[in-house]
Amino acid sequence: MSPMPKGYEFGKFFLPGPTDVRPEVLEAMVHPMFAHRGPEMVAMLQRIEEPLKRLFRTTHPVLMCTSSATGFMEAALAGGVRERVLVVDGGFFGDRFVRIAKRVGKEVVRLPVPLGRSIEADELERALDEHAVDAVAVVHCETSTGTLVPLEELGQVVRARKDVVLLVDAVTSVAGSPVETDAWGLDFVFTGSQKALAMPPGISMAVASPAMMARARAQETPGWYFDLVLHDEAIKAHQPTQTPALPLYLALEAQLKRIDAEGGIEARWRRHRAMLTMMEAWVAAHPAWSFFAPEGRRAWTVSAVRVPEGTTGRKVAAELGRRGWTIGAGLDEMADAMIRIGHMGDLAPGHFAGLLAALSEVADALP
Repeated sequence: MSPMPKGYEFGKFFLPGPTDVRPEVLEAMVHPMFAHRGPEMVAMLQRIEEPLKRLFRTTHPVLMCTSSATGFMEAALAGGVRERVLVVDGGFFGDRFVRIAKRVGKEVVRLPVPLGRSIEADELERALDEHAVDAVAVVHCETSTGTLVPLEELGQVVRARKDVVLLVDAVTSVAGSPVETDAWGLDFVFTGSQKALAMPPGISMAVASPAMMARARAQETPGWYFDLVLHDEAIKAHQPTQTPALPLYLALEAQLKRIDAEGGIEARWRRHRAMLTMMEAWVAAHPAWSFFAPEGRRAWTVSAVRVPEGTTGRKVAAELGRRGWTIGAGLDEMADAMIRIGHMGDLAPGHFAGLLAALSEVADALP
């Protein structure tokens, strides 16, 4: 029996997360339980080991946890920061980095970036000249504003500093746009299952460099559930740390097979880039609407678009909802200023064309 409800149609759900999930990925979750310390678990983790490394573009182990990506955000700060971290705060999730760092007892230097603008390499360079820190935390794709920072260039700046690690929230970029973990010298990169991977929420994945793992091993109070050393030891033995969400691991294996069948991660990147190009063409044809992020710094996976005066993001999202399409408004105080459209995961340009046609109907009906 299909797990999909009657009347459901894939390809009309464009939230910035969670994203639409293919029926065949959901079906992979309908599987009898097995021992999570037994041979079936070991075999599955062995099967997905190399596909996960290809996903992150790394030769290092890919750590896995039954938690949202915020769990690995906490692990990044608790395990990777000795005393003081510089956090690039360009929106809702940059602010989350700040708040978690303080909660785990780290000193924070907050580098604010105006909403919709990207931190640039020279700005990070100046900030590091002014502040002595042992870590830098940055959100690669700020989901709240649709902004994509130049991570490769930022990595070059951090690598030039002695004994500073780079911690990266890549929740809305891994599997949707280039993230070259090893080539860009990223010390800790994490993502969640519910964004460009197009799975249900509930598991997170991360990669730690040798420098990051050395930091984690030196922490006096690493905690337990998010201790990176325990995660590293477990995955090298093809074991979970604690009791895992087995159905989600099965969905991950199915999705990794689908990514390979699509032509690999580069093909997935190209599909996401094509949808951003479609969004840019739509905005160019509707001058009353505008991107929050400037050209060249727009996310490939989510677009944040200012709505015209006289309406709100919530109203536009509601009008699309009445037509059967789901998008998001802005977060918190930005709810009225923008709409946010997640064009990622297994959604394709053909699906996106339908959404943009419906959005044009809404735009044309505005006063």
